[in-house]
Amino acid sequence: MGRSAGLWWLVAAVWVVAGAAAAEGEGEGEVAVGAAPRPHAYAAMMYMGTPRDYEFYVATRVMMRSLRRLSPATDRVVIASLDVPPRWVQSLKDDGVKVVSVDNLKNPYEKQENFNMRFKLTLNKLYAWSLVSYERVVMLDSDNMFLQNTDELFQCGQFCAVFINPCIFHTGLFVLQPSMDVFKNMLHELAVGRENPDGADQGFLASYFPHLLDQPMFHPPPNGTKLEGTYRLPLGYQMDASYYYLKLRWSIPCGPNSVITFPSAPWFKPWYWWSWPVLPLGLSWHEQRRENLGYSSETPVVLIQAVLYIGVIAVTRLARPSLSKMCYNRRMEKSTMFLLSLLRLVAAWSIFAAYTIPFFIIPRTVHPLLGWPLYLLGSFSLSSIVINIFLLHPLTVLTTWFGFIGALLVMAFPWYLNGVVRALAVFAYAFCCAPLIWASMVKTMSSLHVLIERDAFRLGEPSQNAEFTKLY
Repeated sequence: MGRSAGLWWLVAAVWVVAGAAAAEGEGEGEVAVGAAPRPHAYAAMMYMGTPRDYEFYVATRVMMRSLRRLSPATDRVVIASLDVPPRWVQSLKDDGVKVVSVDNLKNPYEKQENFNMRFKLTLNKLYAWSLVSYERVVMLDSDNMFLQNTDELFQCGQFCAVFINPCIFHTGLFVLQPSMDVFKNMLHELAVGRENPDGADQGFLASYFPHLLDQPMFHPPPNGTKLEGTYRLPLGYQMDASYYYLKLRWSIPCGPNSVITFPSAPWFKPWYWWSWPVLPLGLSWHEQRRENLGYSSETPVVLIQAVLYIGVIAVTRLARPSLSKMCYNRRMEKSTMFLLSLLRLVAAWSIFAAYTIPFFIIPRTVHPLLGWPLYLLGSFSLSSIVINIFLLHPLTVLTTWFGFIGALLVMAFPWYLNGVVRALAVFAYAFCCAPLIWASMVKTMSSLHVLIERDAFRLGEPSQNAEFTKLY
């Protein structure tokens, strides 16, 4: 089992590293950042102060590199706060991105009852109106995934956005005409405390453009001219990933199906390795990263962990008798019942640690086809330590391990009719698997009781095979 997991991990590693090398090669030879300015730009923002700063940095680079392929005639700009690490800024510049360094805008709404601190600095998005060297700017969140060229958006008016919510437009993508007058007016509105339902950029812009819902739908003029005024953008420019999970296909009737957005729970953004196959579109995002950016930053850590796990498996197989003596061949000072309770507690926590530690030390943004095999290899190796220390039956400890593999296969099955069928299949699997996992835990605890009662493992009594165990 350990060899199979290691072989699968090696194959996945070679495939991902090959893609990373190709992506790194394509990143060379970029046009100089100081080239003549262009009339249009795609812009995003970066700021520090959240537990997920690095992940959003990676997501921003992936999005900007994909835009380089899809829209080579436009500029790409990142509005970065002054505390963004210089090496991140330099990496963006090496990708051909123009970085505009700004001071963080003070958020006057942070004392609201419903305020979420992770949105404290999202008002930096207002700096997009200060990019007056451009005629039009498409402002983006980092969790957008572009499927095709969207340069027709630069024909929209002074402000255009998509209504994902029936009544409130989404600020993950919007078109604007930069204007210092508008920017200064927005800063004034912040200073006087303009109404803001959520205290973030979403609520402020919805309050600043309250009549967008009543505006006409944007249709790009065939002659390429720019429109004036404000417009609603078709839903195809901000396809909420949750729409896909219902039918497992896109069926957006209005506008081209151009951009996917992921306004989901923060820890299930598509760049996390565990997002797939829990969320089917996670693999699509990672494929885009593999093609555009690669995984060179995470690969060394992943290789080191894999080697350590394989080494742990080998050592625990060779040192099994010595490990078991560490646990059992000591003089007993307490009652057998106390010892049994203590062993059960230690064994249960050890099994729990074997399945949780690998999850937390794997680089978060690694490819799922590397992350999951590495997790399975890590949990297998740590479980082998538990098996050999407590002399447990391997199948009882590894039942959960096999359960994880089965769950991954059920979720990754590509031929479900729709999301409802997929959800029912996952629920049915969990319903059938849970009793087996519970039975394995009960058997594990009972096997400890049997070991305590054996003469060979009664602590405080000389072993009948003392001469034999000395060989170990």
